[in-house]
Amino acid sequence: MKVKDLIAALQHCDDDDEVHFAYPAGDYWRTTLAPAVRRVEDGEVEYSRHHRCDQLITEERDRDGIVPSRTVVVLR
Repeated sequence: MKVKDLIAALQHCDDDDEVHFAYPAGDYWRTTLAPAVRRVEDGEVEYSRHHRCDQLITEERDRDGIVPSRTVVVLR
């Protein structure tokens, strides 16, 4: 999703609506967690073959070195 797609998707929302981010907890019950978004920031990600999705690079050791990284908008 691009920022312009996110803006378009939020057009119907009220300015005072809360924003949450949903993700699977990975537990036995297949719980979906939905904490509130508290910050929006730029981050650097690259694809993780182990996790089969992008991972946020927070330290130099997180780099694969094979897959190029890219800057994205991160909701926390």
